[in-house]
Amino acid sequence: MNDQSPQLQVTDLVYKYPSSKKNILNKVNLTINQGDFIAIIGQNGAGKTTLTKHFNGLHLSIDGQVLINGKNTKQMKTNEIIQLVGYCYQNPDHQLFCRTVYDEVAYGPKNLGFSQQKLKDSVMEALEVTKLAEKKDQYPFTLGRGERQRLAIASVISMGSPILIVDEPTTGLDTKGMEHIMNFLTRWNELGHTILVVTHDIEMVAKYVPQTIVMAQGEIIANGDTRTVLNNKEVLERAFVKQPQIMRLAQDLSPIGIQKDCLTVNEMYDQIVKLTSSVEQKTKGVG
Repeated sequence: MNDQSPQLQVTDLVYKYPSSKKNILNKVNLTINQGDFIAIIGQNGAGKTTLTKHFNGLHLSIDGQVLINGKNTKQMKTNEIIQLVGYCYQNPDHQLFCRTVYDEVAYGPKNLGFSQQKLKDSVMEALEVTKLAEKKDQYPFTLGRGERQRLAIASVISMGSPILIVDEPTTGLDTKGMEHIMNFLTRWNELGHTILVVTHDIEMVAKYVPQTIVMAQGEIIANGDTRTVLNNKEVLERAFVKQPQIMRLAQDLSPIGIQKDCLTVNEMYDQIVKLTSSVEQKTKGVG
């Protein structure tokens, strides 16, 4: 979903940590529109998390600017940014501290001054969409790793932020846990929310995320639809990122008629069925 309304505009963004002589970000330019669902990939130190922390005011640029809905983040108050951009950290345990699941999800909107009814409605909606409503009275650290990840997300979306940034959402999760998180993010995006996922999980990106940004040495070196980006071996090698296993297999099998840019197991299966059917028809014709 994308209505081409710019929500985030990054122009010539430069940033370095006070203790470092080297820039972490080098004149980054980027436009993010309402309803975008984007993965940001690249090796450790490429600048992925540093970039996204400029979107919620945790970092302020040395040079260049970041605009949210046309307003410079340097001119915005923290509460104003939080209501527009929600941020989930890589380790959910770093943002969980309340006695119950309900209180955890209520903490943000309560501090933003939500009315009692709006607070209750926002919390219960967040718990419902993350499938945690039945566990609202539990102590957060009795939940499983995947549930704590969903709780961290619920505690952010309860504030109603139209932009959601999730740093490494599938780290440490099994396949089922990963599917829960990514299916939720997909549904949340379909409701009109902008989603940015910082990740090393290239297989997840191939399966779920329609747009991908590749970063290397503090620069964006590719930005486009995921199939095209992941099919560009030169760009991925520059970023020290491997193509998805299915895509590598598809390229190995391309001499027998498999499309080189298969992204998922289902696509590969369809290609094999199509190829097998074609071979069978030719065999019958010969017979």
